[in-house]
Amino acid sequence: MIPTPWLRRLPFAVFSLLALAPAPRALAQRERLPFEDVEVVEKRWPNLKRTGTSLRYMVLKEGDTKGPSPVPGNIVKALYKGMLLNGKVFDEVNDPKAPLTMRLGRNLLIPGWEEALQKMHRGDRWLLVVPFELGYGSRGRPPDIPPRATLVFEVELLDFTAG
Repeated sequence: MIPTPWLRRLPFAVFSLLALAPAPRALAQRERLPFEDVEVVEKRWPNLKRTGTSLRYMVLKEGDTKGPSPVPGNIVKALYKGMLLNGKVFDEVNDPKAPLTMRLGRNLLIPGWEEALQKMHRGDRWLLVVPFELGYGSRGRPPDIPPRATLVFEVELLDFTAG
């Protein structure tokens, strides 16, 4: 037990800093996919890499690996196909003349995309498996995406520019 006089001498700022300390890394790395989805994903794509947020990805085509990756504020241009875990396509942009164009870091994209795009290089094409917490959450996006849906995307980063 901490003696009360010692505790009183600590400045309030110390307590404020302790409250803002990040959670232990182990908590951030918990599995976010439902157990039944983990089985499907590991069977279908056994070589997926996993980030600390449980985003899973696989490089399908390497682009300019020596070049930079986009950062928040950059405007990205991408092609993609979005699917449910059962393979049903719910959205797609596949015309290089009219790609998805969006600014990173403005909460305009789902968190799984924000994370993945910042790891990709110009010309990369990745397969992403996105837990619902990094996708459309517990509500989904009716009628196309049900609540708590694990999503699969094929994403190709065509280009990015400073915003």
